[in-house]
Amino acid sequence: MIRHFHIGDQKTYERIITQEEVNQFAKLTGDFNLAHFDEEYCAKTIFKKPIVHGMLIGSLFSKVFGSEYPGGGMIYCSQSLKFLKPIYPETKVKIVITVKDIIQEKNRVVFSTEIYNENQECALTGEAMLMPRKDENCE
Repeated sequence: MIRHFHIGDQKTYERIITQEEVNQFAKLTGDFNLAHFDEEYCAKTIFKKPIVHGMLIGSLFSKVFGSEYPGGGMIYCSQSLKFLKPIYPETKVKIVITVKDIIQEKNRVVFSTEIYNENQECALTGEAMLMPRKDENCE
């Protein structure tokens, strides 16, 4: 039986994504898209200035799922992401994870996953399915 999770439970945290982290992500992935680095190019786009990589933003849920809730060790099964607003380097974001469904027979928990920008607008939304640790589920 899955314990420690209840529909509606929510975990949140805030952080600033630095330009140095954007640079490190680009080095790690090889994604040096002009949209993330070229001020002149970005001035001509709808974003007006360089934006943070979408997949860097999408990876911010891992902190909670991998290390904190309900004590770490959950395994990702799937994650959907829909990008709604840009995130710019050196701005604060709020990460929100909410238990949406518990599938006892498959040992899975479904979460809504959202990230809000500095204006409290939803910049990213999605859904994650994770497999909690078996030892967390034993009674």
